[in-house]
Amino acid sequence: MRKRAKLLKFSAVLSLGGMLASGALAQTVLKASHQFPGGKGDIRDEMVQIIARDVEAANVGLKIQVFPGSSLYKPNDQWNAVTRGLLDLTSFPLDYASGRHPEFSATLMPGLVGNFDRALRLNDSEFMADIKKIVDSAGAVVIADAWLSGAFASKKNCITAPDTIKGQVIRAAGPAFEEMLAAAGASISSMPSSEIYTGMQTGVLDAANTSSASFVSYRLFEHAKCLTAPGENALWFMYEPVLMSKKVFERLKPEQQKAILAAGEKAEAYFNEEVRKGDQIMIDAYKKAGVEVVEMSKADYNAWLDLAKQSAYKNFAAKVPGGDKLIEKALAVE
Repeated sequence: MRKRAKLLKFSAVLSLGGMLASGALAQTVLKASHQFPGGKGDIRDEMVQIIARDVEAANVGLKIQVFPGSSLYKPNDQWNAVTRGLLDLTSFPLDYASGRHPEFSATLMPGLVGNFDRALRLNDSEFMADIKKIVDSAGAVVIADAWLSGAFASKKNCITAPDTIKGQVIRAAGPAFEEMLAAAGASISSMPSSEIYTGMQTGVLDAANTSSASFVSYRLFEHAKCLTAPGENALWFMYEPVLMSKKVFERLKPEQQKAILAAGEKAEAYFNEEVRKGDQIMIDAYKKAGVEVVEMSKADYNAWLDLAKQSAYKNFAAKVPGGDKLIEKALAVE
């Protein structure tokens, strides 16, 4: 009996020790989702990976598991998931949610950004403060800002002036670009960037515009005849921040929130340094693949901008409450 009592006591001590050790090692595991290829050098995946590494290294009882390549949520499902608290973090092209919040179309308005320096200034502007208020009220928190430049590519011909797109089926990235391109005589096929490759491969698409990062990571050079790089007249810029569920963020301990925000700042700093190299990386990849690479002239850019103001800008001001004021705030940033 005495031997059995000792064994039971020893077993209880082991059990208690195991629970204490388990408690000491216990971590809250957060899930991060995005549509971009993982481990392929895509800058948006790298931002999320930086946040995951830094949060775990902060030793505050948090771990972030990253699900790239639409492996957890489909691209267009991520907004609903993160705002409802079903998904913890995402790298998300904000215009994808413009169906729910039409103001987000302003974050992919033709010619509104123009270059990376202006994008940085927009981050601290009244324009972005208004956008982030909508993000916050919908149930998400911006952890890191990110603006990506973009390009055009076609299987048929080089896209420069508006008349060069006439008759082509093109994937644009949101309502504003779709309206401008339709006004130029293009047909529109809507899809997330992760589906462009298949669209071009199967003949559903003749052309596409998307970010420089996506043009490389999705290997669209395998189907393109000509690439129109952003150059000095960048018509396409898109806001693709890292977002976190507000419900999830507010449930975290203060030290965990601090670690998340610090990691976001580091990821944003990395992005702002590396993103400027992205256009040249894209150009080099396409030239290496034998794709013709051109840029829009200032006259081409102005022709597109005039067309955008008659279509996308005009429609945005008419259909979106306060849309004209929102655009004015963006244009006021020098």
